Amino acid sequence: MGASASRCRAARVPAPEPEPEGELDLSQMPPELLLVVLSHVPPRTLLGRCRQVCRGWRDLVDSQALWLLILARDHSAAGRALLQLARSCQSPSCNARPCPLGRFCARRPIGRNLIRNPCGQGGIPEEVVQDAGSRQPVALGAPSQTCFVTSFIWCRKKQVLDLEEEGLWPELLDSGRIEICTWGARHDSGCMYRLLVQLLDANQTVLDKFSAVPDPIPQWNNNVCLHVTHVFSNIKMGVRFVSFEHWGQDTEFWAGHYGARLTNSSVMVQVRPP
Repeated sequence: MGASASRCRAARVPAPEPEPEGELDLSQMPPELLLVVLSHVPPRTLLGRCRQVCRGWRDLVDSQALWLLILARDHSAAGRALLQLARSCQSPSCNARPCPLGRFCARRPIGRNLIRNPCGQGGIPEEVVQDAGSRQPVALGAPSQTCFVTSFIWCRKKQVLDLEEEGLWPELLDSGRIEICTWGARHDSGCMYRLLVQLLDANQTVLDKFSAVPDPIPQWNNNVCLHVTHVFSNIKMGVRFVSFEHWGQDTEFWAGHYGARLTNSSVMVQVRPP
């Protein structure tokens, strides 16, 4: 009996827990393997956090090899074209730090509307929309307003877009492989409309421009929406900024905001078709 009781007591003794394995130290990985691991991290995290870990990680994040690996993960036709474009438009010094592809991958400027707050849902920064008479921001209606509204005097909306800040770099802008597409819209009651788009160099000197003054929209037009589009396809070397400016005015001179509604304007950079 004693032996049996001893065996029972022994059976109740919990088995020792396995010793915890050591934490994975990514810094001990070979650089080639670490590069593959980092290529699965979101670009904004790479630039904002991973780059601050140590000098070795900073060098990897600043290298073009990491960003080309990230771009190569998109196997679509558009992704392959973008990878080819990025490879062919690199800086003359391939060892330049940091690689401009980092900002490019984080900001994703190709095919994205670069106009800030195009529908007026986020309020009106003073430097963006101004009343041509009082030089004050044009007022919005209800919080759900989806347009910049004008009135019986000419009202203006303008933005100057920094293409390098948006993620494009000089060699890409000067490659002749991209085009800049612009789109301006207006609608509502009887109104007049004007559009001016300018391509500017680093000193904001005008290199190219497009302007349009369509026929006025008549009153009682069943809320028709008209738009003006233009594509800059043969872009001159040196373009670094896009100035997008349009105006609206009510033709009936009614009190309040009854003129053109300037909404959904856009500036997009696209890869030129071969």
